[in-house]
Amino acid sequence: MRLAGRTVVLGVSAGIAAYKTPELVRALRQAGARVRVILTRGAREFVTPLTLQTLAGEPVATEIFDLTQESQIGHIQLADSADVLLVAPATADIVAKLALGIADDLLTTVAIATRASLVVAPAMNVHMFENPVVRQNLDRLAARGARIVAPDAGFLACGYEGAGRLPDTQALLDELGATLADQDLAGEQVLVTAGPTREYLDPVRFLSNRSSGKMGYALARAAWQRGARVELVSGPTSLPDPRGVATVRVETADEMLAAIRQRASTATIVIAAAAVADYRPSKRSEEKRAKADGKLMLPLESNPDVIATIARSAARRDDAILVGFAAETHQVVARARAKLARKRLDLIVANDVSEAGAGFDVDTNHVTIIDAQDSIEVPLAEKDEVADAILDRVRALRATRPLGAAARGASRGRAKVGQLRARIRARRGSR
Repeated sequence: MRLAGRTVVLGVSAGIAAYKTPELVRALRQAGARVRVILTRGAREFVTPLTLQTLAGEPVATEIFDLTQESQIGHIQLADSADVLLVAPATADIVAKLALGIADDLLTTVAIATRASLVVAPAMNVHMFENPVVRQNLDRLAARGARIVAPDAGFLACGYEGAGRLPDTQALLDELGATLADQDLAGEQVLVTAGPTREYLDPVRFLSNRSSGKMGYALARAAWQRGARVELVSGPTSLPDPRGVATVRVETADEMLAAIRQRASTATIVIAAAAVADYRPSKRSEEKRAKADGKLMLPLESNPDVIATIARSAARRDDAILVGFAAETHQVVARARAKLARKRLDLIVANDVSEAGAGFDVDTNHVTIIDAQDSIEVPLAEKDEVADAILDRVRALRATRPLGAAARGASRGRAKVGQLRARIRARRGSR
């Protein structure tokens, strides 16, 4: 996890959304982060220092002029200890102070003193959020490198409806992860498939598999956190759309292939993590089939192999890196290597779905990443960590195949051909 071993200084200002911060502190601790909380004077009207201190396991800082807290110049210690400063919720008042460099309390003083990344999550009444002054202050912060977490829209505590809600805890954790991650995939356009497909027998029944989509969603999230633009084509899952990722929902293998084809020409990395059904009923009934006595013979036909089709497509980019998955139950590496060659992939990720903790619908995985020359085993770990290991291997492969290299080479080749033809025409003309 990106937050493991990191110090998050959490600044809580005086908004009703401060009631959500105990859950946030708990989640940060569970992710392995050290959490140091600063409560403004107004924030103490919404949540107590004792609550947050109990959850954080650290003293909660409240006053810049408190002799106990400042005996060691506490605001400088707080500023220096931070890997990231998260202000959540950030009221219109605190946003203005941060934007203008005002340091009149402990939180704003730490913000001025720290060299850590600043993440600001505004939460307020919708009309306050839409006020041009507030927007201007947020733009100033963004221009100075702060990460602004856009508020969610919905019903607000004040009775209005619109943008102004503090995003949920997982969204804030994702934003922190993106802030702390190396942006080594910046400039990449990543296309990920995830989840199962459904192949319908009739309007009620379908063929599918146990894939939850968790591995593909983890890959999409990790690629976004590392700076890529990401599109996710997802089969039916119960997972929410990953933050920052453009998600397209499909059901069948044909729909997934069509969605991938539409995007293949711009994707620089294609990761096919979906568990696409190999077969579908030869004929779909438009009405529910009535139950009959005896055996049911169900004719099946093959589905298209999505990643193999894209690998052979003339529409895809020459510099695209193609990554497939091989879910096996025996001869895992050997079968994966055969698929790597047959499907013309750059990498394939193999896992034994019969292994405890590494199959479908779990939060962990144990995989082997295979290319034409080598293989790397990733021990059992959280799928977010496995996703980073896969992207590390993709990044290493990118170093040997720079973005646009193939296109530039083709352009140079066409230019040389054009020059040669011009010289031939010139020679013919001089005869």
